[in-house]
Amino acid sequence: MSGHPVYVDELATVEQPSGTPVQPYKSVVEILTQTPDAAIFTVKKPEEGEPSLKPLSQRTEADYAPISGAALKKAKKTVEVNAKNAAKKAQNKDRLDKEESDRAQREQKRIEEAKKVVLTLDDSLPKPTKAKVYQLESKRDQRIKISGWVHRLRAQKGMTFIILRDGTGYLQVVLSGKCTETFDALTLSIESSIEVVGTLKAVKEGQSAPGNHELVADFWKVLGKAPAGDEAFTNKVNKDSDPSIQADLRHLMLRGETASNVMKARSAVLSAFRDVFKDMRVLEVTPPCMVQTQVEGGATLFKFDYYGTPAFLTQSSQLYLETCLASLGDVFCVQESFRAEKSLTRRHLSEYTHLEAELAFIDFSDLLDHIEEAICGVIDIVLADPAISAIINELNPGFQKPSRPFMRLDYKDAIKWLRDHNIQKQDEDANGDKIFLADGSPQMSDHQVGDDIAEAAERKMVDTLNVPVFLTGFPKDIKAFYMKKVPGDENFTEAVDLLMPNVGEIVGGSMRISDYDELMAAYKHEGIDPAPYYWYTDQRRFGTPNSGGYGLGCERLLAWLLNRFTVRDCSLYPRYTGRCTP
Repeated sequence: MSGHPVYVDELATVEQPSGTPVQPYKSVVEILTQTPDAAIFTVKKPEEGEPSLKPLSQRTEADYAPISGAALKKAKKTVEVNAKNAAKKAQNKDRLDKEESDRAQREQKRIEEAKKVVLTLDDSLPKPTKAKVYQLESKRDQRIKISGWVHRLRAQKGMTFIILRDGTGYLQVVLSGKCTETFDALTLSIESSIEVVGTLKAVKEGQSAPGNHELVADFWKVLGKAPAGDEAFTNKVNKDSDPSIQADLRHLMLRGETASNVMKARSAVLSAFRDVFKDMRVLEVTPPCMVQTQVEGGATLFKFDYYGTPAFLTQSSQLYLETCLASLGDVFCVQESFRAEKSLTRRHLSEYTHLEAELAFIDFSDLLDHIEEAICGVIDIVLADPAISAIINELNPGFQKPSRPFMRLDYKDAIKWLRDHNIQKQDEDANGDKIFLADGSPQMSDHQVGDDIAEAAERKMVDTLNVPVFLTGFPKDIKAFYMKKVPGDENFTEAVDLLMPNVGEIVGGSMRISDYDELMAAYKHEGIDPAPYYWYTDQRRFGTPNSGGYGLGCERLLAWLLNRFTVRDCSLYPRYTGRCTP
């Protein structure tokens, strides 16, 4: 063996190997590649019963032996194969580089030629009728003009297939011949807006397309081109993007089929509520969002300066709705409500769409019947709409409208159910902070009458029951000041939460205190100054009725209906702790 000695230990890891016994190289192949005539010595493996290998720092030449002939031959063969592969790769690189260069030149020539191709509208053909996708069923075999966004795009030799989206639906567009030879055709990208003129044709038997028809184009043009490459729409957002990126780019996420379908279902649900309330003779009103009184508790108020006077964003429009009863009868509103709860759960929003109603001359049973009737009426309406029903079945396959009557469960019975099923709550200290044991695990205990049932326990209960549940009769100390007490059991209220599987509470309501003295005592008990509430208190002085009402979180109802994991998906631009953009 010729050349200077180099030492190798394939099991050793040295940051800066030099080939000495204490700093051996790791690879024989690497040495032969760089120094083919090196004299290679490899570490001696200890025989059975011998002590293990010495630490690197203690090794000498005696701990190594010349590499065996077989190992050397194998290493040289590997070097030889690697050299051939490298040469082949270099040769292929030259060929591939030339092919890429030729391709780029051909593409550039093609693009330059395409810039010369100009499409013109053929005036000899029938004048096209302007249309939207939802109108196309009656326009088969007619020449139409339609505009929209490129939702999907597939180009092949001589033909380009586009799925066009215009907000009312999807349409397959077919470009062929000269329509595919323009510069815009070669550089078209997803989310570009275009205008297309052509003849609407039924798709051939065995083929499929949205609406079972396609537009065979004879003219088209780009109205607004979307970026391609790194800035292309599909590189910006997709269903697997990080949630924070999806939130930042909500304006683009809304272009996706799932997000847009949720918004369409949302619109249909709100419209259906208005239809149901119209049939019930419940009148829509629009209360203010800027207020100087609280409804649910000061800790969740968003405060702001109103011309030098403290004011708040409303938590609920209930108090204002009550003032309408005497003049307008039963009323409702669809209004944004605001809660400054620092809750990052999947069912909390800082701003949400609050559907609230107030009803006069009713009792508690009437209130529950009304809520059930309204929700079931809405479900019937949206399921009767083929387009919305298809969205519901796509997002929540197998959805079945709830059976009636809804289950009614008294709070005390719910506490017993939780104890019987060993569903516990985490203990809290006097400040409301969670208590943990020394090992870091939560300190748990059974629910007791008087407890505010924990959200997780409540949801587990309703998920187990797997039906809508009217949970009624809550303790007065955990409910709002205006809620009416249960006659004969004044420590509890005629209050209700409607709980839905997978989501939990979607409705909260109660009968309202109708007696003036009782309301004044409620103010005092809560430490509330009654003076700013004079306009509300007057309802108890000028012909008070037995009244009740409720608030429904639209996003929570949609999360249940459409099987969404979080209510954020059901808001156009969700606002929650730390998020107020875009």
